Amino acid sequence: MTAVARKNAKTGRLMALLALAMLGLAFASVPLYRAFCQLTGFDGTPLRAERAPGAIAGQIGVRFDANINADLPWKFEPVQETVRIAPGARTQILYRATNLTARTTTGQAVFNVSPEIAGPYFSKIECFCFTEQTLKPGQSVDMPVVFFVDPKIRDDENTRNIDEITLSYTFYPVEKPEAAR
Repeated sequence: MTAVARKNAKTGRLMALLALAMLGLAFASVPLYRAFCQLTGFDGTPLRAERAPGAIAGQIGVRFDANINADLPWKFEPVQETVRIAPGARTQILYRATNLTARTTTGQAVFNVSPEIAGPYFSKIECFCFTEQTLKPGQSVDMPVVFFVDPKIRDDENTRNIDEITLSYTFYPVEKPEAAR
């Protein structure tokens, strides 16, 4: 093998390795992005917490929004549309989902907070969105969300005047293999 052929073979192997690395990164990008958003609150993603820090004086409104992808035959709504809470107070609300079909269906919720700049200050302790939800035919279920708004929201000059935050969920169908049904 000539020196040029060896150089071309080495370049070919490097390009194949680079292509495989790019393919692996493409598959890992969605979970990595989701983890980044949950860690930082980027793009209005609420943070996940173990417990609330404790309430401070003053109140902030939280509005609850519910949406469903057209391919999921459920009714989905907040039990209570709004609350006024003290920043730092542990709060629990409920969403209700009903399977409108005669077959078992599974969905998973994605969520966001608006305005986006409030995302880093909105922390969920417990949420139905962390797992898939399976409902039997005609079944209704109340699903809790336990959260708090970090009191530091009032220390940030960009967020101190926010009077209302919207927590929005959208449920999407989860396709189960035929054998798992």
